[in-house]
Amino acid sequence: MVRVTTPGVRLLPNAITVLALCAGLSSVQFALIGNYPMAIASIGIAAVLDSLDGRIARLLDATSKMGQELDSLSDGISFGVAPALVLYVWHAEGERIGWVASLIFAVCMILRLARFNTLIEDTEQPPYAGEFFVGVPAPAGGLLAMLPLILELQFGQGWWSHQYVVWVWTIAVAALLISRIPTLSLKTVKAPPKAIAPLLVGVGLLAAAIIQFPLVALAIALVLYLAHIPYSVYRHRWLANHPEAWMAPPRERRAIRRSSSRRRLGLRPPLRRVVAGAAQRVRLQRGEQHVARAPRTISTDKDRDNGRGPRRRSWRRIGLRKR
Repeated sequence: MVRVTTPGVRLLPNAITVLALCAGLSSVQFALIGNYPMAIASIGIAAVLDSLDGRIARLLDATSKMGQELDSLSDGISFGVAPALVLYVWHAEGERIGWVASLIFAVCMILRLARFNTLIEDTEQPPYAGEFFVGVPAPAGGLLAMLPLILELQFGQGWWSHQYVVWVWTIAVAALLISRIPTLSLKTVKAPPKAIAPLLVGVGLLAAAIIQFPLVALAIALVLYLAHIPYSVYRHRWLANHPEAWMAPPRERRAIRRSSSRRRLGLRPPLRRVVAGAAQRVRLQRGEQHVARAPRTISTDKDRDNGRGPRRRSWRRIGLRKR
C-alpha cells in the first residue's frame, strides 16, 4: 500500500523544527533582560520539540534532506550558540576567559552535529551501533551546560556558581560533546508489556515534579543522565564482545548476559532434574538405562525367626545408646 503524503503534512516536521529554533533563540532574549528561569525553560522547550520533529517526520513518512539539514542548523543554534550566550551574559562580566569558554562550547557543538550527520550515512557500523550516540547528544549537552545556573537559581550562590567553576564545567561538557564515549539512545529503548503501567505512573509523577519543582526535577534528571554514562560504556563494550546478542530480542539478550556472568564467576548452571524425596540431584545422561529397583518387602516376625528376613541392628553391637 502506497502512502500519499499531502504538502501540508510534509510541512509539519519542519514547522516544529523552526519552533525549536525560535525557542532556543528566545532564551538569549530572556537572559538579556535577566529572566534566567525563562531562559532555561526556553532551551528545555527546544529540546522537547527537537525530540518530536524527527519522530513525527518518520511517522508521517515526511523525511527529506532539507529537514535533516534544517534540524542540524536548529540544534546548533538552540543548544550550542544560545546556551553559550546565556552563560556569557550570566557570568562573564566582560572577561575574556568567559568568551573563550563560550566559543569553545559553541564550536564543539557544531563539530558534534557535523559528525552526527556523517555517521548517519555510514553503512559499515555494527547492528548495535544504533542503540548508542557517539558522545553526548546536542539537547542533553545544551541543558548540561546550564546546570550551574539551575543550581544557583534553586539553592543560591555556592561553589557551583563560582566563575571559574562555571567555565571549567562548560569546557568539560564541550569535551563530552566531541568525545567518543557511547551514550544510550532513547529511540531504541523498548519497554516490555508488564512495565507499561509502572512507566505511565512514573511519567505522571515526573510531570507532577516538573510542575511543582521544575528546577530541582531538571537538576536531578541531568545528574542521573551523567550517572548513566558508565553503564552505557559497559553495555557498549559487552555488545562489542558478544556478537550473538546483536540481533537477539531483549529477553534472549538478558539470558545471554546471565549465562556469561555465570561463566565469568565459575558457577555451574542449575540441574534440571531432581529426584523427589532425596537431597541429591541426578542428571540423566543420554543412553543411560534406568534400572528399576526391586520392591522392598515387609518382613514379618515369622520370616525373621526362619532367618529369611532382614537382620535387625543391635544398638549395643554398634556401640550406640538407644535414647
